[in-house]
Amino acid sequence: QVQLVESGGGLVQAGGSLRLSCAASGRTFSNAAMGWFRQAPGKEREFLATIGWLGRTTYYATSVKGRFTISKDNAKNTVDLQMNSLKPEDTAVYYCAARQSTFTASSANDYTYWGQGTQVTVSS
Repeated sequence: QVQLVESGGGLVQAGGSLRLSCAASGRTFSNAAMGWFRQAPGKEREFLATIGWLGRTTYYATSVKGRFTISKDNAKNTVDLQMNSLKPEDTAVYYCAARQSTFTASSANDYTYWGQGTQVTVSS
């Protein structure tokens, strides 16, 4: 199994940057595809980015493409989300997720393990 612990959330001004980190434990992490999602109050969970088990293949939602970057370090068992040019619309709880499969996925239903979530608030 995989356990996920997120960190790096907080308050940031519009146009600023924030880096989220997800620390994973478990023997299957190096073979697991990872993803980042977010959920604002009253809204459904939204896909942001996913990365393959080798940390090379990536896929981004249109809303964050060019602003967010996902990365994976199998040696350190971490997956990060670098967020630049943040907007007030980015305010949400951000979640890290892992799959048992090595293939990337953009649906929350395809992920088995989830972090507790970390709040990101962007002020205007």
